[in-house]
Amino acid sequence: MKYNFTFLLLLLSFTVFSQQEAWVYFNAKPNAQQFFNNPLAELSQKALDRRTNQNITLDFTDAPLETSFVDQIRASAGITVMAQSKWLNALHIRGTETNINALKILSFVQKIDFADKALNTTAKKVSETRTSQTLDKLKTTIDYSYGNSANQIQMLNGQVLHKQNFTGEGKIIAVLDAGFPGVNTAQPFENLRNNNRILGGYDFTTRNTNFYTGDNHGTLVLSTMGGYKVNALVGTAPNASYYLFITEIDAIENPVEESLWVEAAERADALGVDIITTSLGYFGQRDEPRYNHTYSDMNGTTNFVSRGAEIAFSKGILVLASAGNEGTEVEKHIGSPADALSVLAIGSVTASKLKSSFSSIGPSYDGRIKPDIMAQGSASVVSDANGNIGTSNGTSFSCPIMAGMAACLWQAFPTKTNQQIRQMILESSDKFATPNNNYGYGIPNFGSTLGVENFKDSTSFSVYPNPAKTTVSFSYSEQNEAASVIIYSVLGQKLIEKQITNQNPTLSLQSLKSGLYFYTFDAEGLHKTGKIVKQ
Repeated sequence: MKYNFTFLLLLLSFTVFSQQEAWVYFNAKPNAQQFFNNPLAELSQKALDRRTNQNITLDFTDAPLETSFVDQIRASAGITVMAQSKWLNALHIRGTETNINALKILSFVQKIDFADKALNTTAKKVSETRTSQTLDKLKTTIDYSYGNSANQIQMLNGQVLHKQNFTGEGKIIAVLDAGFPGVNTAQPFENLRNNNRILGGYDFTTRNTNFYTGDNHGTLVLSTMGGYKVNALVGTAPNASYYLFITEIDAIENPVEESLWVEAAERADALGVDIITTSLGYFGQRDEPRYNHTYSDMNGTTNFVSRGAEIAFSKGILVLASAGNEGTEVEKHIGSPADALSVLAIGSVTASKLKSSFSSIGPSYDGRIKPDIMAQGSASVVSDANGNIGTSNGTSFSCPIMAGMAACLWQAFPTKTNQQIRQMILESSDKFATPNNNYGYGIPNFGSTLGVENFKDSTSFSVYPNPAKTTVSFSYSEQNEAASVIIYSVLGQKLIEKQITNQNPTLSLQSLKSGLYFYTFDAEGLHKTGKIVKQ
């Protein structure tokens, strides 16, 4: 009895006095109006232009954290602030359970959310606040000496975009990873350096401006997009521009890495990036098992990093994340932020287009198709920090390979929104009509996106969501008020015909069974055809 009592006492002591990880959420931003009066104090002109071009309005999440709230938390006994997020109006903090819970008495604290979920039984639920250009097809064609990297580009038919000189020029990609040593010295990155395509970066893990350090994983990742060595390695977006952000602490696995990821995504947004690519994923295998996620967390809305990634997409950024390398493990499902609704989760295939055994599978816990699409992640051609060309395996590489091609596609269609670019990629994929939880919607065909009709007509047009469950909406130019939409079966039978308007652009699919259908869209001077998948 005595020993049992002593053990319980020690256990209680450990629980009360050991350090905990938590997020403290605020309930207001009292000075938000100052931001709305002068948004350039927080966001670059590029960031504002991206919102304007995609009809995205500034909102509460764009306003900075209230500094007086942050200062009071920093001054609280036993509390260390590890990271912060204006999007989620929260701080990542470290302290004892007692000291963290003591913050609940502060009037501006809305919720405390412990990373150890066993401590959250009495927590309150957090409430969340939330120029046309004519494109002319270039006549000049360019042939690249891809060398060993040919297959990972040609599998996606990416050479078709490259031949038309769509190589990512003018698009900005933020890479969130573990480190980038050698990018400032190795030959395969010379093209980026000589043309000032490394726009900057930051090491969020050490709060240091030296980002050419850390683990070389980020170097390998960047090489699949921005690397250039004739007859050896050509990246998928060799002429894009890049920001390099270190958010991963290589020596540990801790929840703070998710918060640093969101911080970096916010910085990327403020700088005006177009695409975020991340080969990082969060599930289990934390240094402390109490911080592990479970499959039930992979619903796109539970994990801090996934919520941040979804907000990034809402700002007009295309977000891509590695699906994960747990395909041969007991728990095979995708991690976060790949589970987020709008994030393109990228799985891996071999050079012969077969699913890599290690590639994590879907669905998300709430039943959505995941991964979304696939690219080569087995024997991907990469450059290390010394400029040596070799191969490496993982969805860590299929993801940036895809991100680079997405940049090239967006360069080809600069008036499209991130949602439209995402949809174009999905619809070009070889399993779009019959997706599954091993391959998602399959392997995209970027060459098929360069149809003659698309180049002749720069009108903004999209069909969303697609795949759809109950309804589908059509977005098109305000110059075309009324339009006629017809839905056909795969055998050509007319099933639905309806007149729509810009004020009421939605079509019900309730009468249709799950499967593949075709549509025609007709308005004055605008004719479109395509596929719709009913889930």
